Amino acid sequence: MAATDKVLGAAKQFISFVNKCPSPFHAVDEVKKLLVAAGYKELRETDPWAIQPLDKYFLTRNQSTIIAFAVGGNFKPGNGFSIVGAHTDSPCLKVKPKSKTNKSGYAMVGVECYGGGIWHTWFDRDLTVGGRVLVKNNGSIEHHLVHIQKPILRVPHIAIHLMRDHNEKFGPNKESQVCPVLATSVQLELQGNKQEDDKKPEGQEKQCDKHQPALVKLICDELNISPDQMMDFELCVADTQPAAIGGALDEFIFAPRLDNLLNAYTAVEALIETDGSLKSDPNIRLICLFDNEEVGSQSAQGAASTLQELVLRRLSSGGSQTAFEEAIPKSYMISADQAHAVHPNYSDKHETNHQAGLHKGIVLKFNSNQRYATTAITTTILREIALKSGCPLQDFVVRNDSPCGSTIGPIMSAKLGIPTIDIGAPQLSMHSIREMCCTSSVSQAICLYKGFFEKYPEVFSSLKF
Repeated sequence: MAATDKVLGAAKQFISFVNKCPSPFHAVDEVKKLLVAAGYKELRETDPWAIQPLDKYFLTRNQSTIIAFAVGGNFKPGNGFSIVGAHTDSPCLKVKPKSKTNKSGYAMVGVECYGGGIWHTWFDRDLTVGGRVLVKNNGSIEHHLVHIQKPILRVPHIAIHLMRDHNEKFGPNKESQVCPVLATSVQLELQGNKQEDDKKPEGQEKQCDKHQPALVKLICDELNISPDQMMDFELCVADTQPAAIGGALDEFIFAPRLDNLLNAYTAVEALIETDGSLKSDPNIRLICLFDNEEVGSQSAQGAASTLQELVLRRLSSGGSQTAFEEAIPKSYMISADQAHAVHPNYSDKHETNHQAGLHKGIVLKFNSNQRYATTAITTTILREIALKSGCPLQDFVVRNDSPCGSTIGPIMSAKLGIPTIDIGAPQLSMHSIREMCCTSSVSQAICLYKGFFEKYPEVFSSLKF
């Protein structure tokens, strides 16, 4: 197969993954399916673990964060961890706990703005919902995923005739003007769209009192449940337009949630594809895909939680009393989150000597104010790995007169003391409802992460300081 065919094939597989993941819960579920198919088994935090060399396991928290690991054949407690970290969440609109809103003859759905989205891009899109529903079934509480596969919502723009300065300035009020339309009261009344009785116990609020009955019915029909079985839900609003290969030369990916499903997907693919070299590895290879990065990671399932530390401590058990402390300086973490490609219409927003381009490789991110965790040492290590693996790299730093975003990298490196580097694939339209990157990024990321898992112990042993 030609190299270009491999690039396009990998991009198409990623697109299939993105289209199945309207929420972090779906992303974790799809990652689980990939891992199970590759022979990984699920662990629970509540159970005792007995980890042996060549074991392959994963665990989840909140069904929106997942950690998977493969134990090297030569691992012993006190050896290092080779980690690729990313996140499962993206900026989006989330359905409010009480979302029923009626305005001017429209049945609407109240939403919260999650993360730092470019909210005007959500206007005039054909929207749906996806997420999880907690269902009561014969005394048990079950976790179900839901994804309504048709456009049911829309946030309509106001006509330019009614707002003449529309093109000069448009900053919608996020509370009152970013509210999706679900239906008209006229049609609801004509069709008699009333939900069957919600037989909740007295004192419990019925779902149809909290949410539009038409929305509740769509969810219940999708899951084949009754409203009284629905305990609660967490729903993300999502675009119904599928991700696609684009451009005159089929070189672009136009998709939602590139930030950061691209790195979540490529990390798991790299972990699975390096099984063949696991026998000789002295380290444990991990991927850590966290929720809530877009809102600061301060949650039980976020990177600022104790989850990763607790997992690493359990994996270090069985050795000396200081096995965990011995392992940390031998370890290395790649914080993988999307990077800014130079924008052809706004090139002045980019630092002159650090303009990352599409197809030119994974981007190393630098910030002297520690918004990124990259150091000269962690950079040198990854450059050597990339050189040995044939993976192109490029550098990025923000302008001094521009704010700098951040990632899970500084959080994890400060919390655990693990040497860390911040990297990402270059993209445009970050935090828009539809983002854009190049097809090369998928295969380039997999190449780099595979090289990291297989070559990090060798490169670490070459350090003489």
